Amino acid sequence: SMMSSSGSLRRAIASSMNSPRPIAYNQRSVVPTQFSTRLASTAEAEAAPSSTSDEENLTDEEKEAKARAALKSPFLKTMRDRGFLFQCTNLSELDSILNDATSKDEAISAYLGFDATADSLHVGSLLQIMILRHLQQSGHRPIVLIGGGTSKVGDPTGKDESRVMLTDDIIKQNTDGISKVFQKFLTFGDATPTDAIMVNNDDWLSSISYLEFLRDYGQHFTINRMLSFESVKQRLAREAPFSFLEFNYMILQAYDFLELNRRYDAKLQLGGSDQWGNMISGCELGRRVDGAQLYALTAPLITTSDGKKMGKTAGGAVWLNADKLSEYDYWQFWRNTSDEDVIRFLKLFTELPLEEIETMEGWKGADINKAKIVLADEATTLLHGRDCLKAIHDTIDSMFKGGKSAAASTEGLNRIFVSEDEASEGVKFIDLFVKLDLANSKKEARRLIQGGGAKLGDEKIADENAVLNKDSFGGANEVTLRAGKKRAGVVELQ
Repeated sequence: SMMSSSGSLRRAIASSMNSPRPIAYNQRSVVPTQFSTRLASTAEAEAAPSSTSDEENLTDEEKEAKARAALKSPFLKTMRDRGFLFQCTNLSELDSILNDATSKDEAISAYLGFDATADSLHVGSLLQIMILRHLQQSGHRPIVLIGGGTSKVGDPTGKDESRVMLTDDIIKQNTDGISKVFQKFLTFGDATPTDAIMVNNDDWLSSISYLEFLRDYGQHFTINRMLSFESVKQRLAREAPFSFLEFNYMILQAYDFLELNRRYDAKLQLGGSDQWGNMISGCELGRRVDGAQLYALTAPLITTSDGKKMGKTAGGAVWLNADKLSEYDYWQFWRNTSDEDVIRFLKLFTELPLEEIETMEGWKGADINKAKIVLADEATTLLHGRDCLKAIHDTIDSMFKGGKSAAASTEGLNRIFVSEDEASEGVKFIDLFVKLDLANSKKEARRLIQGGGAKLGDEKIADENAVLNKDSFGGANEVTLRAGKKRAGVVELQ
């Protein structure tokens, strides 16, 4: 009967819905709907009966879950199945556009922005880079937008205070630094429709005439709406200073989407869920000014199982550039993933087939540690190449399985140099621990020594005023300093 058919559809879709639920924004009706972070499989969707009456009886939640389960485009299915899909405007329509383009061997252009506030990205940005990689592998064109212009303003999202103002020279240096990592994940060029491009919003923002910009675009933004954005509300609630300069950031980000659509036919903006309000503003601006149908898709903000923000450790930021963090330390970051996070991170930060990852889901005890090594190997390979793994594994075997450190097995470790003269005079161990990034400060290095966690080779360093001298090398040309059980660095005599 119609009633039983409707009931079975509700049950099939209800199984895909789980709390908490992010907000989905419908551009045309301007009415928010909600959908689940858990994803129904395509098989579940195909098994569920359907009719016009069924559709009318569904709640907005169930309609959104049904739309997710019925996705056809390779890119959106990958986003859904690996855990990237959080919020999306007009999901079914975007799916149809992407799928049609794929069937015609055409590419849809989508962009993601990265501000140039540091000379390297850290692992917190890796989720976004992986999204662009999946986009390209699904047959579409990634646009990497470097925020050379918006970095002069500063994104207020998630900040309690104003950012330090950056000079043009620092922004240029930072732009050069963060550009390197994209080459490892994306194919750039102009040979095929899917070749990625990298653009800088300073190309158009730096030449804006203020009065003309206000006249042409200011009318499309209301203070009422801007004050409703979560990033703004949080700053105001804390009574933290919020300058007019930063308040303009969301307008400039919206304008970026308009310019990228005009210049490169970008139809989709990708980003983190904390950018949702700004991204919606870009979609609306394109519609109001140019009549363009634009789309926004966000990924969830990734936290570890204990609620901490992804990309930070006790030792500082986990940088993606090798000159700021060694391949060994990067590998160790992933190896130290908690049991609760390892399967989720395998889906997000590696390209292992989902079927292979699913076989690891039931692993416990020593087996879950094997899954962590797989995660560390695969994530490190994507960034630094598979060739570095042998040196890392040799170092692990040497340091933590009872062997003596040999020069050949310390290649993966962070390394600093001391001269013969410095060794003759003696260099304090606390200074060396800081230089090797094994401690953030001399105070932290002293605490490490006092707690018995600092070692020279296998010998504990008991005196916080002790120095490294020529005798410390014992005739070798390098020594290994250790901080705790899993972090180490090399001092080489030059």
